[in-house]
Amino acid sequence: MSRLIRTFATLAALGLAAGCSSAPGVDEASVVRDSARRTTPAGPSPFWVDPSSSAAQQIQMWQRQGRTKDARFLKRIADQPAALWPAGDDPAPTITAATAAAAQQGRTALFVAYNIPHRDCGQHSAGGAYDAANYLDWIGKFASALGDSKALVVLEPDAVAHMVDGCTPGEYHEEREQLLADAIVRLKRQPHTKVYLDAGNPAWIQDPWKLVDPLKRAGVEQADGFSLNVSNFQTDTATKKYGVHLSQDLGGKHFVVDTSRNGNGPLRGDRSQAWCNPPGRALGTRPTTATGEPSLDAYLWIKRPGESDGQCRGGPAAGQWWPDYALGLARNSKA
Repeated sequence: MSRLIRTFATLAALGLAAGCSSAPGVDEASVVRDSARRTTPAGPSPFWVDPSSSAAQQIQMWQRQGRTKDARFLKRIADQPAALWPAGDDPAPTITAATAAAAQQGRTALFVAYNIPHRDCGQHSAGGAYDAANYLDWIGKFASALGDSKALVVLEPDAVAHMVDGCTPGEYHEEREQLLADAIVRLKRQPHTKVYLDAGNPAWIQDPWKLVDPLKRAGVEQADGFSLNVSNFQTDTATKKYGVHLSQDLGGKHFVVDTSRNGNGPLRGDRSQAWCNPPGRALGTRPTTATGEPSLDAYLWIKRPGESDGQCRGGPAAGQWWPDYALGLARNSKA
């Protein structure tokens, strides 16, 4: 237990950040306390809930300020599992702490590996490893930290779709495909880790067949499947239909869907603007493996609800906690 406390203390000091989303800093005392109290999974979701998320900390603040109604709304976010996006040169502290806490409850920790070179084409979530060697070293640290814990990793949101739509220059494609394939092989060396290579969303690459060859070159056949709708707002119905078609084109590969903010579907109008902090959105289907579709392994909250998409519509930098937006998502939720 003392080792877990020291690990979370390190996280609290460093903080966590990522590109299009991020995990907040962790309060080690509350994680240890809540992990000890909740020792077995409850409900249909087998995934770990971060008891020190930004939403949980915001609830405590609002309760002290007397904003009890808003605090109750925000529990719709804080009580659900959402993926962590480990950042920085060494992702291991984030991963080690989360998997240790999840293991105490017999749950699976959710992660996003988001550090590919030339990430996000220089847009809101630009950054990533500075070269191939640095990336492979980072992935090695990521994978080693998972150990034999139960984990699910969504690999590099947007990386394949940005090659297909031409945003990532062609000179980087071959290297990127090889890096993704190597990352899958390395992550799958961990005995209880599932890996889903990201494949964009139905409104982005509208013909799923265009993704098939790039996904194959990027190693999807060695992964557990692919992910869809990460940080986006496409409906469950549209995304599931798209995923089933892509699954068939990939020989039956399974997939997962991000439902963190798709409760009201996408914002109508200019699609080039609809993805960045759109107003009036809502939380979507709660994380669960009960999907009703054999090839759809889980609905997940991959994007952490309440974290900004970027500095648009008055939002803070990408990945930063935005309580007003989080409250709107929760208030608009039908759950």
